[in-house]
Amino acid sequence: MRGRDSDVADSVNSADSTDRDVPSNADPNNGVHDGPADLASLVPALRTPDPSAGIVGEHIEVAFGDHTILAGVDLDVRPGELVALVGPNGCGKSTLLSVLSGMRKPRAGRVLLDGTDIAHTHERDRAKLRSLVTQHNRVDTPFTVGEVVSMGRYPWLRTPQAVDSPRMIAEAIDRCDLSGIVNRPFPHLSGGQQARVSLARALAQNTPIMMLDEPTAALDIRHQEQVLQVLTEHRRSGATILLVVHDLTLAAAYADRVALMKDGHIVAYGETREVMTETLLAYIYDHPVDIFERDGRLIVLPQRRLPIAD
Repeated sequence: MRGRDSDVADSVNSADSTDRDVPSNADPNNGVHDGPADLASLVPALRTPDPSAGIVGEHIEVAFGDHTILAGVDLDVRPGELVALVGPNGCGKSTLLSVLSGMRKPRAGRVLLDGTDIAHTHERDRAKLRSLVTQHNRVDTPFTVGEVVSMGRYPWLRTPQAVDSPRMIAEAIDRCDLSGIVNRPFPHLSGGQQARVSLARALAQNTPIMMLDEPTAALDIRHQEQVLQVLTEHRRSGATILLVVHDLTLAAAYADRVALMKDGHIVAYGETREVMTETLLAYIYDHPVDIFERDGRLIVLPQRRLPIAD
């Protein structure tokens, strides 16, 4: 039976290489479905996943009734990588993240986290492998900021790692700029503050894998950059990081690799500059984009029609 703190921790956080070998099970179209005839030539070749480390999703299928949400998706993220999952609303990004994190069972396929098949693991053991930051937070929880962050240490109760809990909690609060509101009730926070608390809880959990669903969506510019810097530092320490993000310029600036999703498929997956192209993004979003470079960084902007003069 799960402890009360475990139930609360989940409710606070959720309302619901360069290796170019092509695996034998690779999509012959490199993931491109129903696109322009020449699009497949622009998609990087798939690499061979390492099933012993990081995140590996194989042939993942999810359907609601007759409606297919994910259609045989393959994705791998290696230790020391920050991968951005991008695509239009409703393409399956959040569903894929929920499957990879073990929050949802797929109709078909399997997920390995650091070599462990999560279909055969206890929830608390999964929580030692991965932390999860979702889009939605329960606002009816009675706990303070400090108490919510401390819930990240629940998987380590009564283990040798519990001795590190006070330090992990304090470091997470400091890194997410929460020291000034640590005693404030969680429901009294703005959406952006709640998002930073959820990130701090995940950092305190101190898992080798972190998954995040739009962690910067409610944040101002300063805190967007702060969160991405924190994730970059976490990645440099060897963590495996997968995040869903809508801001394409942020994805281009911070991601080592990018996966482009459309209609339940991963259309392209590779190093950021290989897949963040005007042609691929225009296909993904059904809207033209312009990509500029400044100081070595890519800036992605949608093309806008000029207003019609009176």
